[in-house]
Formats: sequence, C-alpha cells, structure tokens
Amino acid sequence: MLNSTLLYVILATLIAGVGSVLLSGLLVQQVKHLRTDYLLSFAAGALLCTSFLHLLPEGFESGLDPHQLFITLFIALIVFFLLSKAELYHHGHEHGHGVDDGNKHAHGNDGHSHDHAHSHHSSGGRLTILLGDVVHCVGDGMLIAAATISSPALGAMTTLAIFAHEVPHHMGDLVVLRGNAQTLKPAIFKLIMAGASTIGGGVLGFVFLQQLGGLMPYMLVVAAGSFIYVALADLIPQLQKHFSLRDTAQQLVGLGLGAGLVLLATLGLGHSA
Repeated sequence: MLNSTLLYVILATLIAGVGSVLLSGLLVQQVKHLRTDYLLSFAAGALLCTSFLHLLPEGFESGLDPHQLFITLFIALIVFFLLSKAELYHHGHEHGHGVDDGNKHAHGNDGHSHDHAHSHHSSGGRLTILLGDVVHCVGDGMLIAAATISSPALGAMTTLAIFAHEVPHHMGDLVVLRGNAQTLKPAIFKLIMAGASTIGGGVLGFVFLQQLGGLMPYMLVVAAGSFIYVALADLIPQLQKHFSLRDTAQQLVGLGLGAGLVLLATLGLGHSA
C-alpha cells in the first residue's frame, strides 16, 4: 500500500503540473483577447506570500545556522538567474503572455522582439520550450514533495502557488506551440506531457528527502528562492507596463487575492511550526 504522504504528493503534483495546463488551454480557447494581468498579479501575490510567510520561516525554524540558509538563498537566486539566461529554467517571458495569434511580430508586452512570424517559428524553438518546461516541472515536483513532507498545509500552499504561477506561463507556451494550427489540441497534448514530469519530480523528491531529511530546510529555502525570483524578475516587471490607476488597482486586487488565498489556506489547513 502506498504511503499516504506519497499519494498526497502525487495528487498535488498532478494538479500543479497537468491541471495548470488544462486550465491554460481552456482560457486560451475561450477568450480571444485575454489580458493576463489578473493571473500574473495573483501568481505574484501567492508566490511572495508563500515564500516570505511560509517557506522561509519553515526552513529557518529547523534550527540550522541562518547564515548557511541565507547563503543557500543567495546562491539559488543566482542559479535561477543563470538558468533563465540559458532559457532552461524560466522561459515564459521570452514569448510573451498574449494570445493574439494574428500578430506576426512581438507584441511589445515583454520587451523581447519576435522578429519572425509564428509560421517561421522553428520546431527547435518549440522543443526548447518543452525541454525547459520539463526541467522546470521536475523542480516544481521536488519542491512540492519537500514542502509536503514538512507539513501538509505547507504542501497545499506550495501547490497553490505553483499552479497560479504556471497558468499564465503555459498560456504563453501554448501560443508558441500552436503556431498557425487551427486547433490547440496538439499543443495542449505536448504541454501535458511536459507538465506530467512534475509527478516524476514529486516522487523523486519524496524518495530522496525521506532518506536525507536533513536537506529539507535547504530545499524549502531553494523553493522560496525560486518563487521570489519568478515573482520579482518576471511577473511583477510585466505588471509595471500598465500605468493607469485602474490597471494598478486591478493588479493590487490580484496581488491581494493571491496572498489572501495563501493566508486562508493557512487558517483552514493549519501550519505546523
């Protein structure tokens, strides 16, 4: 009989890895001109709240030397930055989050120029996107496992944060993977296969951390570094491109909802000190 914690990890990684793809596909199919500010701000709020109010405190409560954990956090941020440059860790910003297939060039939303039409988007570029997703999803699965072993409540909040952050990025992935195709089904299928690697990462993380539990505080700090990097280096800068009071108010609502749901999960599920 499977360990109940392992079953929880599998379910959580299934929701984060595959569920986020399905929701992204639904949104892209149903809404032709969707502004993703709401999802981006929601994701940023959930990620930052989970990092600063849960993952970092949980890691530091382990009793390890704070200097070691801060060094771990610093190194993690640098590594994520370098991986982002290599287009392996975080690539969503490179192809934007717009869903208007009619534009042949970059939308200017993300400051990156797509100087080629979607019809010229090479299969190699699409493969890079899928490989990047696999690497990212395996890491997400391991982070969910680390948080879940520490506390079921923390695992739920980590799953929520990852899910919220993946939806807008998968939407951008689907736009590129679709190209000029009339249907999204092939692109969604490919992205589901990549997202399913989250489950494998969760199982590997569960087995690895069960045997080397002393690494858990470091994994929690690395998880926090991952979320902080994504929120501050990618999500929030995209929100800065809209300056009106109305846009700002809507973004603040999204941030508040993201952080509020994380806090609500804390009250509902409890937090193990």
